[in-house]
Amino acid sequence: MTRGGLNNRLLELLGEEGWLTSDLQTYQRDWLGIQSVELMGVARPENTEDVAAVLKLASGAGVPVTPQGGNTGLCAGSVPSGDGAIVLSMSRMRGILNINPAEFTVAVEAGVVLADLNQELAEHGVMLPLHIGSEGSAQIGGLVSTNAGGSHAHRHGTMQDLVLGLEVVLPNGEVWNGCRSVLKDNSGFQLRRLFCGAEGTLGIVTKATLKLAPIATEHATALVSLAEFQTAVEFGKRVRAVADNFLVGLEFFSNAGLELVLKNLSSPVFPLTVRGEVYVLIELSSACSQIPVGDLLESVLEEAFESGQLLDGAIASSEAQRTAFWKLREDIPEGQRLEAVQLKHDVSVPVSRLPQYIKETRERLEAELPGIQVNPFGHLADGNIHLNLTPPAGRDDFMNSAERLSNIVYDIAVEFGGSFAAEHGLGQTKVGVADRLRSPVERRLMAQIKQAVDPGNIMNPNVIIRS
Repeated sequence: MTRGGLNNRLLELLGEEGWLTSDLQTYQRDWLGIQSVELMGVARPENTEDVAAVLKLASGAGVPVTPQGGNTGLCAGSVPSGDGAIVLSMSRMRGILNINPAEFTVAVEAGVVLADLNQELAEHGVMLPLHIGSEGSAQIGGLVSTNAGGSHAHRHGTMQDLVLGLEVVLPNGEVWNGCRSVLKDNSGFQLRRLFCGAEGTLGIVTKATLKLAPIATEHATALVSLAEFQTAVEFGKRVRAVADNFLVGLEFFSNAGLELVLKNLSSPVFPLTVRGEVYVLIELSSACSQIPVGDLLESVLEEAFESGQLLDGAIASSEAQRTAFWKLREDIPEGQRLEAVQLKHDVSVPVSRLPQYIKETRERLEAELPGIQVNPFGHLADGNIHLNLTPPAGRDDFMNSAERLSNIVYDIAVEFGGSFAAEHGLGQTKVGVADRLRSPVERRLMAQIKQAVDPGNIMNPNVIIRS
């Protein structure tokens, strides 16, 4: 089939609302502006049958297809790697199909936005326990496909731990209906996990059955300052030893990151008097009003002050203060973006090695480029570090050194027993890094799975595996 013939068939199948060939700017460029392409068109199906028909037609014509959710990914995985491809947007498949609060499950279509889902679930006293900064635009299908993590991962796991079942349209248009709603299903290969983190390279997630949690009615939130990262890790260990069953947030950010927020954003609320090298945000929560999580947090902080671990601290006394504490942490990337061009990284290391990782990485980066600003922040409970770099003043050629600087960040993470891709995936930007830092056996297994499921290589080519 010619492209002209394919265009006509898609228009006939989807109609003018469902097949777009003009004004495609929002679909053809990723959120960070890493990749921008010219598209054949954007398919906006209304149901699984439409998705299956689109993939069958595209497969027959040999035209690549890239599924796209909220397009908030950070590794250019949600736009095609070349011109002439089809973006398949899930934005019209936003059905919340079945909320079952008695069993703590929900079935949804892939285009449902996370914040919208939790707003609906709140009326039933349950929630999807995944907290990320882009929850107002990120869609369930994209969260599954990138195996999203976020700040609650320590307690509830990543997205693959919340997925009970999936419906997936395969590259040839076949539909796998694995939307089961039981936790225990040991009937062979765990296919649902195969598609979690596959970034649309094996098929298109159209529906998901997800595991829920009761809404927390009790919260206790604190922000503390500490003199160094080693002390922060020791303090985190203290918190987990006492309150791990109620811990939903254990976040950290550096004084360098705080300075960028205070400088570049209007009216940030910083509640502490004594500054430190690092700050830790702690949140405990419970769905039971009889559990005094506030008293528990106070006792942990009191012991930490008595031992000399903390320089200063504050407990949120209202919902507004709690929101303000979280906003400080979540505004770190925006504060840096407003300062200058930035080079973003997403790595993980064993928690015990986090202080040494930050120290050694800073030293190597500064030796490579004196004056570089290193801004580490992230999730203290699981060792996930977002280590972002800002150039020295006057270095307009900073991005010319991007690959060399990023390799330092990634190489040390792997040396320390961690990962160069903690929660943002590989997309297009980290495929070369994966080829270099993961074993040939591991990369060959991935390539063999891709070949078996998508022999025509139409699904998001050059993402995860280089074509």
